[in-house]
Amino acid sequence: MAANEKITLINAALGYQKSGGDIAVLDHINLSFYEGDFVGIAGLNGTGKSTLLKSICGLIPLLSGAVHIDHQNINDLSLAALAKKVAIVLTERVGGFNLTAYDVVAAGQMPYTGSFNRLYGEHLAVIESAIEQCGIRNHQHKPVNELSDGLFQKTVIAKALAQQTPLLLLDEPSAFLDYASKHELFLLLKKLAQHEKKCILVSSHDLDLVLKYCNKILLVSEKGAELLPVAEAAQSDTFKTIGGGYI
Repeated sequence: MAANEKITLINAALGYQKSGGDIAVLDHINLSFYEGDFVGIAGLNGTGKSTLLKSICGLIPLLSGAVHIDHQNINDLSLAALAKKVAIVLTERVGGFNLTAYDVVAAGQMPYTGSFNRLYGEHLAVIESAIEQCGIRNHQHKPVNELSDGLFQKTVIAKALAQQTPLLLLDEPSAFLDYASKHELFLLLKKLAQHEKKCILVSSHDLDLVLKYCNKILLVSEKGAELLPVAEAAQSDTFKTIGGGYI
């Protein structure tokens, strides 16, 4: 295995466990992702993009096979250890508890604050940096339930940045953003991959952004999952089907 291999899926079957039997969405998946990778995940609805991301970080247990992060099986990692390795941004919106945007971002530092979750200078600096990078400084003290969809999305992305993990998984992070914010987000993620050597996987229907900013594309379809360089993926029949001939 290469020294900079961050995520490895080994003969993995991904799906859901039901009382009537397992439902596999993707099967026989063998993939490797490396530090510095910025991978766009493209596929039609229902092909398993979200299932893949949730399975990689352990939110959904594998039906079979294994996922390794930093050469360790995720089943052998404690929740605390896993929280320092991978952060995930999902499309589901959560609220309640009278949290402000700042509170949500600050929660990203919880794995580093000890038993009493006290924030000190070094923690505050990380939080402030994440808020600045995601452009929510003027909204950081607003209650979460008063944020627009776009601002909420930026807030949870800022939380993921504040978590300071080498791996970032994002499920449709640009879905509620305006045009300029979509590009700013993808540019930020590209810089994090290039300059901080983070391994970033992002599912997106914004195929133009995936082509412009990512260095690899994971094509997810009924045939399985195929990881290709961007130029090669753009010419594939699977990508053309996903784009419906419009890109």
